[in-house]
Amino acid sequence: MTKELHIQNTKIRYLFYLLMSGILVWFLILQAFGTNERDINEVSDMLVYHGSFTWQKSDGSSEKITVPGRYSVSPEDTMIITSTLPEDYNSNTLAVRSSLQSVRFYINGKLRSEYDTKDTRLAGKNSASRYVFCKTSDADAGKELRIELRTNTKQYSGVVNTVYCGDKIDIWEFLFTQYGMETIIAFFLLFASVITIIFSIMLGLIYHTKFDMEYLGWCMLMGSIWMLGESKFRQLLVPHSSALATLCFIILMLSPLPVLFYADQVQHRKYRKLYLPIGWLAIFNFIISTILHLTGIADYIETLFVSHTILLLTVFVVLFTFALDIKKEKKHRNLLAFTGLLAATISVMIEGISTYFVVSLSGIFVGIGMMILFSLNVLRTAENIHMMELRRQKKELAKRKRQIEKVSLQMIQTLSTTIEAKDEYARGHSHRVAEYAALIANELGWGSEEIMNLKYAAHLHDIGKIGIPDMLLNKPACLTPEEYSVIKEHTVIGAEILKNITLIPHVAEVARSHHEHYDGTGYPDGLAGEDIPLSARIVAIADSYDAMNSKRIYRNALPPEKIFEEIQNNRGLQFDPDLADIFLELLFDDRVHICEHCEFSEDDPELPFIENEIENFVSNVMSTLQTQEDSESFDFLTGLPMRSRGEKLTAQFMQQYSGCLIFIDMDNLKKINDIHGHKAGDRALKVLGTLLTESSQNSVVCRLGGDEFLLFIPETDKEQVTAFIQDLFEKIRTCHLKRP
Repeated sequence: MTKELHIQNTKIRYLFYLLMSGILVWFLILQAFGTNERDINEVSDMLVYHGSFTWQKSDGSSEKITVPGRYSVSPEDTMIITSTLPEDYNSNTLAVRSSLQSVRFYINGKLRSEYDTKDTRLAGKNSASRYVFCKTSDADAGKELRIELRTNTKQYSGVVNTVYCGDKIDIWEFLFTQYGMETIIAFFLLFASVITIIFSIMLGLIYHTKFDMEYLGWCMLMGSIWMLGESKFRQLLVPHSSALATLCFIILMLSPLPVLFYADQVQHRKYRKLYLPIGWLAIFNFIISTILHLTGIADYIETLFVSHTILLLTVFVVLFTFALDIKKEKKHRNLLAFTGLLAATISVMIEGISTYFVVSLSGIFVGIGMMILFSLNVLRTAENIHMMELRRQKKELAKRKRQIEKVSLQMIQTLSTTIEAKDEYARGHSHRVAEYAALIANELGWGSEEIMNLKYAAHLHDIGKIGIPDMLLNKPACLTPEEYSVIKEHTVIGAEILKNITLIPHVAEVARSHHEHYDGTGYPDGLAGEDIPLSARIVAIADSYDAMNSKRIYRNALPPEKIFEEIQNNRGLQFDPDLADIFLELLFDDRVHICEHCEFSEDDPELPFIENEIENFVSNVMSTLQTQEDSESFDFLTGLPMRSRGEKLTAQFMQQYSGCLIFIDMDNLKKINDIHGHKAGDRALKVLGTLLTESSQNSVVCRLGGDEFLLFIPETDKEQVTAFIQDLFEKIRTCHLKRP
């Protein structure tokens, strides 16, 4: 039911996304191609002054001109245009945009309005561009209108912009419908840039790294300031619009720096040597241009070409290096950044080039480019944060894993020590075998990780002995065939314990097959030749060498020449001949040296455990220990419980049932041992144990020790017990008669 609800919810969500996308497309299509319902043309026709203008030239001549327009006027010369206000004139405001010009309005020869920033600007030769308004009334109808325009810059000398008339609020409203979108975009970019910078700094503090989005934020900040500075409404935005106009030029001169910082961060400082000279060139241009501006030698706009050239050089070099990286890289990690920069570059180039041909420009192309760059880099940063978060989680998991692995290594050492503690003559055996195996693997050219994994496997090769009774491991005499068959089980027990340790290659194989012989006579599976895993063949030689080179309970360590001879004689039989030759060469060159007291080095690669494997590993070890504990509670020879377990079971039965308790003493056991040997005595004990087990299916029977046995038969009386004993004696005599 829950799955069906989830599917339905997903369908509704996708349908919502589809509907919203369709609605957005519908809205944009109507705005782009639908009927214009604002009657802008009608409003424009009402607000634009349609009177004719005459240019009063300095040589006394005059010329009728079209407004707006551009005419040949020398810098620093005042251009005077005149017009006669219509007889039906009733507007309360006249307005014209100044393009770095000082403006004066005269009505009937009297100065009515003036705009000149020579007393308010800190430096520079020109007044900042802005709309200049002149108050009028219907009383001015039929009077002469005179407008004087003056600039010190050739680029804007002779420029006459559209003259508006009407209510001041209506004029501003009309201008907003024409140019307001650029200002809205500029404010959005300004807000987004500040948030981007702050957000990037906060992310840097969290992730302890520098985010390239911060420098993108600075690029956006500069772009938004440029747009606001070029906005038709800048005189409404700030009280000192001249400073904002100057700031536009400063931003343009310094804009190569955040672009270079951004590219350098994205490309991981690969091209820093190439970017640094361009950065210093931009700073040098700013210093020189500022000095020229402050001293009045040349305004910022007069050195604008140099700034544009440096910016063009910057974006060209950055795009070239990005393209070079994308061509070399297979994953194209910086494709989004490159695409965004390319879009922004094209937009800025359009804006910069149009400055020289179009008088009225407000930064719309810069805004479009910045929004494309911002959108693509938000996506890119989201991907980067995702990857960083994955790396952070991986690092945390690795840290936790190392802690687990450290415990695991200690556990392996403890288990190895525990195993060897069961055999007092095998102390350090696993460690030495691991070191000998590593020497052979090194001669084979194995890598460090492979050798370390082999050492870990060798440390655990005898872990199955944890399930073998101590009495067999430490028996001072030779083992009987039955006892030896139990000892051989340690390979199978070890493989069962280690079967879930998948991240140590071949660990279970080594535990199971290190007693296999190359000629197929080994155990437990009788494998031969290369069917025996290579790691097990290596450990087999190392294990046998250490066994021969160490003191045992039943013999002393063999002399070196004897060990050399044994390995040589058994190459191709017990040992892989190639591996045997390698080890014999190591022995011959006296290179078999190890540190018998060294433990796992912290510099070694950590053992690759994970939690569930450790749990399974410990579970298997504990199960084996419990099995061993249970097995050691039984007499290996007779198969009966030993005294402690037998007494415990007897006490439990006696609390629940009434019955008879029988003590049995086997006569002449010592005599049998003395005359016929211990094997005959052991056989007699085994026969008695088997008879007691078969004859007392519902009873408790145990070996108290030596030749003494205890038997409890529940729910019985004296006569039944007597009959049971007589029957038991008869069976013993029958077994004696059958003996060959």
